Amino acid sequence: MVVPDICPSCPRVVPPAFSLNGMKKQIVVVGALAAGAVAIASGSAVSAPTASPMALPLLHRASLVYEGAFRLPLPESSHGTFDYGGTALAYNPARNSLFVVGHDWYQLSAEISIPRPVRAMRLVRLPRARYLQPFADATAGKLDTTGANNNKVGGQLVYQNRLYGSVYIYYDATNSQTRSHWSRTSTSLRSGRARGLSRVGNTGAGFVSGFMALVPPEWQALLGGPALTGNCCIPIISRTSFGPAAFAFDPTRLSLGRAAPDHPLVYYPQQHPTLGPWNATWNPRKRVLFGGGTTIRGVAFPGGTRSVLFFGTQGIGSFCYGEGTADRSLAFKPTPDGTIWCYDPDNSSKGTHAYPYVPEVWAYDAAALAAVRAGHRRPWQVWPYAVWQLSLPFGSPQIGGAAYDPVHGLIYLSQQYADGAAPLIEVFRVRVPPIAQ
Repeated sequence: MVVPDICPSCPRVVPPAFSLNGMKKQIVVVGALAAGAVAIASGSAVSAPTASPMALPLLHRASLVYEGAFRLPLPESSHGTFDYGGTALAYNPARNSLFVVGHDWYQLSAEISIPRPVRAMRLVRLPRARYLQPFADATAGKLDTTGANNNKVGGQLVYQNRLYGSVYIYYDATNSQTRSHWSRTSTSLRSGRARGLSRVGNTGAGFVSGFMALVPPEWQALLGGPALTGNCCIPIISRTSFGPAAFAFDPTRLSLGRAAPDHPLVYYPQQHPTLGPWNATWNPRKRVLFGGGTTIRGVAFPGGTRSVLFFGTQGIGSFCYGEGTADRSLAFKPTPDGTIWCYDPDNSSKGTHAYPYVPEVWAYDAAALAAVRAGHRRPWQVWPYAVWQLSLPFGSPQIGGAAYDPVHGLIYLSQQYADGAAPLIEVFRVRVPPIAQ
């Protein structure tokens, strides 16, 4: 569902206290400095940009053109498998490849090739990727240094020929986690070493310990760093964001000592559930864009645009907390253990339910995030400029992760459980609209 302006009565992304036009001079200057820094680093001549990033276009549903899909490699072993996995995607430009986390129980990473995607309605017609690096613990044991059990790799990122990642405690009832990020000395999963865990910022690990993405060069100075990190919608909701979250940071400043500085750009703490409370039922017409049925697993910031895109799964049915059941007649009736039944044929576990579910995109204007960075707005005062449902073949609405290839302008999404227990990788080409004159 596309919601271009969320609703006519909603507050604008830019508050009355300042205007985007008023920021243009600042952005042109900072953008020029950023462009100069990139040019100097690459050894090329420095020239002033012809337009500020504020003039770049926004992406919408039609901007993501479906290219097709491909299958992941077959299992290596009971541990080395993508079954029940397909999370924490990261694009590696050096090899035109993807890092992907496998089975949820083991949290091992592998590097795979990217075959040419195919548009098909039958799985047997899809090409299969091959292993470039077999499954390994990319964290080298750092995964279990959070101080708790049942830890997950929240995100991975290739930056300056090194692999970075994040870790979160799945069920941190005491909100005890403080350190979340790790790094490797290269993109090799076996040679070299891993460092971490490191602390990022001071907002809390539950807000930063998930998905990551690179920031296009033209936006790095404006947003405060070359990368984004965030998290949302994980158990014990009071420790994380009630909706999309993004913090700018520099992965090279991860340290075992002091916290790596970050710059909050958007997040929604329990005290400010702008997009909706945890027990809300999805209803865009009433400005409810988040609830207990929301999960967000990836973010991408396509170059040449103002759009920061978050990818996840949205429950669009009535919110319910209890035991899932495929028997509609039991819905909201008491269970033997004192909770209630929630009609959810996709998920029988005890927890939050909002069946049915759809793959969803939350689109944010980077100009609004720059306004937060400049101190004109608080991170929880920003609204997405649009949300829309993705149309994916093969049924499953579960998004496991996202990665962006800036060279070819491609977004890779993991569609979990689309190939039996295994995910598929769905591929979208970013069609950037022309810059308005």
